[in-house]
Amino acid sequence: MRKEFKNMIFTPLPVLMIGTYDEHNVPNVMNAAWGGQIDANQFVISLSKHKTTDNLLLKKEFTLSFATAKTVNEADYFGIRSGKKIDKVAFAGFHHEKAPDVDAPVFEEFPLCLECRVLEMKPDGDGYLLYGEAIKTLADESILTDGKADLGKLGLIMFDSAMNVYRVIGEPCGKAFRIGLDWEKSRG
Repeated sequence: MRKEFKNMIFTPLPVLMIGTYDEHNVPNVMNAAWGGQIDANQFVISLSKHKTTDNLLLKKEFTLSFATAKTVNEADYFGIRSGKKIDKVAFAGFHHEKAPDVDAPVFEEFPLCLECRVLEMKPDGDGYLLYGEAIKTLADESILTDGKADLGKLGLIMFDSAMNVYRVIGEPCGKAFRIGLDWEKSRG
């Protein structure tokens, strides 16, 4: 028997860390949980109005990193404090440098980072739908296996909207675009 719920449960929701510079090139980072990939190099994120949305409208470029179990405390903090009131990056003691190809910060503490451009900031109620394009992926050597980014080394976390907690994303359970074919063969 199934139980009905009023609220939608859509999962997994990556814990996305949006890095921007303001008009004085001061770095800012915010936690955004409502987003997903919509094409090979494109994604959409739902954002209410923040310092980050001001920065996105100004610069049209940003970085998108992924929170990990190791950075869960800081990632949550970046989502509950406003960059308009405090320098969150300095408070957290995070280290950053300018991204190679966009005008946005790359944070050392997040080992996987996308350099991105704003495709569109579509007004949506009290905020925006941010349509973005990743132009480059930056991966710390610590998460590489045979020259490829190994997400299993990251300890990526997701937002569990049903229980209002963060969860670590687990182990692989099969080879994509392969195990279904093997299963099909086994069925005769």
